[in-house]
Amino acid sequence: MNAIDNGKNQENDISLGLLLDMLAGIKDAPLVFYYDGQPVKSGYHITEVKAGQFAGLDCGANPEAWSEIFIQLWDVEENDRKHMATGKFCAIVRRVTEHVRLDASARLTFEVSDGVRPMQLYCATMPVLRAGAVHVALSPRPASCKPRDRWLAEENKKAVVCCGPSAAGSACCA
Repeated sequence: MNAIDNGKNQENDISLGLLLDMLAGIKDAPLVFYYDGQPVKSGYHITEVKAGQFAGLDCGANPEAWSEIFIQLWDVEENDRKHMATGKFCAIVRRVTEHVRLDASARLTFEVSDGVRPMQLYCATMPVLRAGAVHVALSPRPASCKPRDRWLAEENKKAVVCCGPSAAGSACCA
């Protein structure tokens, strides 16, 4: 039985490789993550980087498999620290690759906690350079019904094909 590849990123979700590519030329700029409408505190740490290979069965009995990379952020104030520079973030990830194989195209998930509230899962959007800092918005990673999501994607494709520009006299979308 062939497994469905669920490694495809959501529409606004980026991979680790894309994030690192975007940060490559901006080494000294502060890297500020935002979650729940607030920036992480300037003393935040990357406490863990993990890579996982997953296999499962979705609620439609479809086997699935994907790779995922988790970056854990500890959102704390610490002394007079400034937000981590993008170059330091990239160096930490490079250091991890000396010990752990990281698939640059894998789904990227951020685990964030302030050390008091439970850890929550987030996906990242494209970094934006603004006011001398790199800003990365994190949005909650929602649960979903994958068979329904696939069905909706197919229905949307049909609607785009049917209701896109059509030749004169076409019965499509009449």
